[in-house]
Amino acid sequence: MKVLVIGAGGREHALVRSITRSRRVSQVVCAPGNAGIAQLARCIPVSQKDLDDLLRVAASESPDLVVVGPELPLSLGLVDELQRRSIPVFGPTQKAAQLESSKAFAKRFMQRHKIPTAAYAVATSQQQALESIDLFHLPLVIKADGLASGKGVLICETRREATEAISGLMAGKLLGSAQSSIVIEEFLSGEEISFLTLTDGKHVVPLAPAQDHKRIGEGDKGPNTGGMGAYSTDRMVDEQMREWIINHIALPTVNGMAAEDSAFVGVLYCGLMMTARGPMVLEFNARFGDPETQAILARLDSDLVATLDACVEGRLSDTELHWKPGASACVIAASAGYPGSYVTGRRISGLEEAARVPGVEIFHSGTALVDGHYVTEGGRVLGVTAAAPTLEQSLSLTYEALGQIQFEGMYYRRDIGRRSLKSA
Repeated sequence: MKVLVIGAGGREHALVRSITRSRRVSQVVCAPGNAGIAQLARCIPVSQKDLDDLLRVAASESPDLVVVGPELPLSLGLVDELQRRSIPVFGPTQKAAQLESSKAFAKRFMQRHKIPTAAYAVATSQQQALESIDLFHLPLVIKADGLASGKGVLICETRREATEAISGLMAGKLLGSAQSSIVIEEFLSGEEISFLTLTDGKHVVPLAPAQDHKRIGEGDKGPNTGGMGAYSTDRMVDEQMREWIINHIALPTVNGMAAEDSAFVGVLYCGLMMTARGPMVLEFNARFGDPETQAILARLDSDLVATLDACVEGRLSDTELHWKPGASACVIAASAGYPGSYVTGRRISGLEEAARVPGVEIFHSGTALVDGHYVTEGGRVLGVTAAAPTLEQSLSLTYEALGQIQFEGMYYRRDIGRRSLKSA
């Protein structure tokens, strides 16, 4: 098979790594890819925001399977257009991807299908949003309705913070574009779990669970980012809880979308809060998470392509995924200033030494190759990942490798997974 992967981040690097290991695959192409991905696959320049450009690449490559990594091409309708051209593609249609591309759609959908989630209000004007604040106890959560690269969620401790968040989102100061609709939600407390499932529109197969660390600062302080690290262990979700989540959240979502003529094929990512009332959905994503994918795929002991193919062909019930026991961790090395403004072009050293640490894989998120040297090209630069028999071992290996890597302004959290170690 020839597989085309769409995307340019650490998630796509991890996907390409797993896909190249499949015995079914003879060639992997990535559009646009990055400097790390280029070591494994042929990379083709493309604008991920330009549907015509993406379709041009797909038409010229004639792949046997397209795997869409990021959310933006899904929201633009790339899957719909590829299906129209009879090109096999793993990912949901534009209509199905609304579960991620519109928080308001997702909340109303969950209410219709009795899927557990936080109480909410949708506001389409600043005045309506300010009036809605009074319906909730503080703290409360304010979310951009549309795509925001993980940065559109604001936890507000005071009414003043909530007012500033509303005006910032509505005026376009916070995300660079004005939001015509925002969601106000009750604040849920508990442990967050990323529960990803693969689905063919009828059946679901869960991936190993993971926990993402969204905040920039240690101790979960500071603004939200696209994710500063993730870990995965067998202990996170026991078998009974896994079955409950599948039967009360994942399957009702897939069945509900099918009933609404929006069959969902691809990754249904359930971002859950494990509350005292039970698991509740914080958000849905319509694709693999980043950096959860790096941690999750480090534990996969099956042919990923065989399962993605089964999803596309509607025969997921025939497949089973196998996992390495133990744990894995991924820690993001970021540019100083992220998630705000940051400088690119900083030379990266120590990658070869870091890669020699046993069990470590280094996934490139935002890098470029200039004059034979890797340099920074994004806010999140590298995802240093390791799998091991225990979480403590996987974190130790990850941080040992990070200690070998250097670039000017490099920043990473030193407490990824620590809370889980304390409670063990």
